[in-house]
Amino acid sequence: MVGSKFAIVGGGMVAGYAAKQFVEMGVRSGDLTIFCADTSIPYERPPLSKSFLAGKDTEESVRINPADFYRDHGIDILLNSQVTRIDTDRKRVALQDGGEFAFEKLIIATGSRARTLTIPGADLAGVHYLRTLDDSKAIRDHAGEVKRAVVIGGGFIGMEVASVLAQKGIETTMVIREDRVWKQFFTPEMSTFFEKHFSERGVGFRRGAAIRQLRGHGKVESVELGDGTAISCELVVAGIGAEPVTDLVSGSGMEVTNGVVVNEYLETKAAGILAAGDIANYPDVLFGKRRRVEHWDNAVSQGQHCAKALMGDRAPFRHVPYFFSDVFDLSYEFWGDPEGATRVAYRGDPASSSFSAWWVKDTRLVAAFVMNRPGEERDLAPAWIEKHQNVDAAKLANNPNPASASA
Repeated sequence: MVGSKFAIVGGGMVAGYAAKQFVEMGVRSGDLTIFCADTSIPYERPPLSKSFLAGKDTEESVRINPADFYRDHGIDILLNSQVTRIDTDRKRVALQDGGEFAFEKLIIATGSRARTLTIPGADLAGVHYLRTLDDSKAIRDHAGEVKRAVVIGGGFIGMEVASVLAQKGIETTMVIREDRVWKQFFTPEMSTFFEKHFSERGVGFRRGAAIRQLRGHGKVESVELGDGTAISCELVVAGIGAEPVTDLVSGSGMEVTNGVVVNEYLETKAAGILAAGDIANYPDVLFGKRRRVEHWDNAVSQGQHCAKALMGDRAPFRHVPYFFSDVFDLSYEFWGDPEGATRVAYRGDPASSSFSAWWVKDTRLVAAFVMNRPGEERDLAPAWIEKHQNVDAAKLANNPNPASASA
């Protein structure tokens, strides 16, 4: 029986960073196998909607580890390799080609897939989703041939794609269901700022809009909205969310509820099997709630954590949720979870390109957004959130020294 001590099902960011961690902790040659359904070795996902999409990065530059890293350290990485079933009792994975592979310890990191449109015309050529390197390539190539584009969705993926397309000189319109951009996360003041910033750079908005259908003859030519109006375009990118890829876990005995359910150590109910990244529904020990996170930092941190655990360093996963974004000339970062916040304090002017937002629940800091602000604010935000720091929101907003707001 072919096998290895450690195996990872999924060749995304979790696998790339777990492999680095395994090597740092002295994994032996031949002890790690990665099953990758993709055609490429693990790569960074953030550039796919930013610098790679813009043509500033190459395939080589977005790889987490160079190709020879895996060879030099005796890590088997099997591309185009589809796992169809996990046998938790026998410690085997079944492969699409009919073979089986044995393991002692396993990390499940199958990630997520883009949600797709279910409206008439969704199958027309020129309709894109962004999840993989090949998706980004397809959008980038198509963008070189068009003059008008529609981006469906007002979250961070939609905003990043719209930013890149507009900077390519493409007439770009964002269609969003809500009455303002990224309503689920941005405060009204933040939405107003970003909408103005985008509008000044040529991006149009259709807010509170439903999409009736996509029209065209073989390829997309327009997007028809619920009110009957149409937006002419040759390219559509739909950023309407993602869903965890848990197909091969179903029926394995592991619990699946909004992803694969794990404990605070990222362990599933099956002995020796962990789950990480987009699919892991884990207990956040900092916020006292379960969450499943589809961001770069979560995949990196959980991949590293799983490798440490399997190499003998078992500890609860304790991590402040984090993500970052780049749009046009702006870069921002976010930490924490604003759900249930009772007040938002701003430092700087939220109508400008330099401000921070601090979500406070009663007196505890629970989340922070920082854009073009002093380094002290960037350092305080995650530290305070992890420490459950009590803060005075009024002092935080008005005192030149942010540290003075701690209570």
